[in-house]
Amino acid sequence: MEDEAVPSTSRDAAGSEQPEAEEVPGRLLIFNTLVDKFLEGLVETGSYERFARCYKKFYKLQPELTRGIYDQFVAQLHSSIKAEVQEIKEEGNLEALLDSLDRMEKDSAAMTDLQWRPSGVPEEDVRDHLVPYLLQQREYLRKLVAERERENAKLARSVLAGRKKIEEMQQEIQRRQQVWQKLSKSQRDLILSIQGPEKA
Repeated sequence: MEDEAVPSTSRDAAGSEQPEAEEVPGRLLIFNTLVDKFLEGLVETGSYERFARCYKKFYKLQPELTRGIYDQFVAQLHSSIKAEVQEIKEEGNLEALLDSLDRMEKDSAAMTDLQWRPSGVPEEDVRDHLVPYLLQQREYLRKLVAERERENAKLARSVLAGRKKIEEMQQEIQRRQQVWQKLSKSQRDLILSIQGPEKA
């Protein structure tokens, strides 16, 4: 039949037909798959044959019991590792973080503008990033110094005005003291002049 359905394909760079790219699995799925593969490898490494060799005498006496102990041991090991991995995932909020990374990857794939990449020369990379920052800091420090200088000038004017006021007050005190001394002397002279004829 000519109209038979054919799976959609695309050609790669070499011109060979390739199946359409399926959606890349999420990081959480990859993580769970890796954990499962690790557990499978762990079970394969600690196979029943190895377990039986370690407990050879017991195996010869009770092969069925040995198998039961092994199965129970593997099941408990499997479940305890799964539980610990689940606890780590919950404590570190791993599912949300991995989903967030997947979203960031999808968002970044849609971006068309070029992103910065290191040149391979650390000195140039550091200079390219450090110089603008240092120039910005220098400008900030210049503004800060200018502001402090304005404040200091204002304080200096205030201090000079205060000193001038103190000098004026000291002069006023001296003037009043002189006036008081003159009045006191005049009063004393008047009293003496009044008392003089009476004694006479």
